[in-house]
Amino acid sequence: MDQGGCRLNGGGGGGGGDDGPRPGVITLEDLESFSEEPQTDSGNGSLEEEAETMEEDDDRLLHYWQDVARGHQVEVPQDMAEPIQQLTSNNQGRSARERVPFTLITHKEKCGELLYDKRHYEKAHWACIKVREDTYEQSICYGFMRLMRYICQQNSLGEYLGMTLPILTVVRTDENRSVISREVTVAYYLPTNHQAQPPQPLDNEITIEVWPAAVVYTRAFGGPTNEVTIIDQINAMAEVLDCPGVCINDSFIVAGYTNPAHSNRQNEIWFLERR
Repeated sequence: MDQGGCRLNGGGGGGGGDDGPRPGVITLEDLESFSEEPQTDSGNGSLEEEAETMEEDDDRLLHYWQDVARGHQVEVPQDMAEPIQQLTSNNQGRSARERVPFTLITHKEKCGELLYDKRHYEKAHWACIKVREDTYEQSICYGFMRLMRYICQQNSLGEYLGMTLPILTVVRTDENRSVISREVTVAYYLPTNHQAQPPQPLDNEITIEVWPAAVVYTRAFGGPTNEVTIIDQINAMAEVLDCPGVCINDSFIVAGYTNPAHSNRQNEIWFLERR
């Protein structure tokens, strides 16, 4: 994989649940509920009235995202209204989120606790963008918004491509694994039906990369992802690996499986085995 960031990253990671979302926190389920709410229709509504209702729904979603994003010093622009609506609506039955396929090699446990999984990922196409902002959270927010536009029509096909999980963020550290580089790479796995001929991005800063097959060591964790928690998770993973020297030691991946604005996100830390 290439070694290369919103809290808007996108199954499989663990992390304990809580009793529900906290006030002011968006979950994917919350967002989807906007488009699933029944629309009142007496049968006499005009096309103009239906269009106004759709615009109001788009505005509600946009304002909801904007309110939460401001808490992380991120501005969500007006032109994100349509991508947000597409990503959180049914999209003609295509709302199911495809998982990046892998083969499980080893499931390592100790005293009933999962330490890590060892997986094999096949060669695949990923849409990637490098971002450098003041904080990790800002980088992944702005990076994912750019990818959202690509997923939602700003591509050579002009159509919604479909959401996949996890969204990956590639981070680099110093040799002591104590500091994260400000530049990160945010990556989206092209759905299976687009792997053979990936739609090209209209954004010239998004690149389509072929990531080679890789062996990955993964460990699940819950909660927010920021500079401190990522360094903590990298060091925790290094401690439980039997042979940490077999992995690349200055480049790691954060895999996100839930809306990053969720109060208890599901994530994984990935170590890449040296080739």
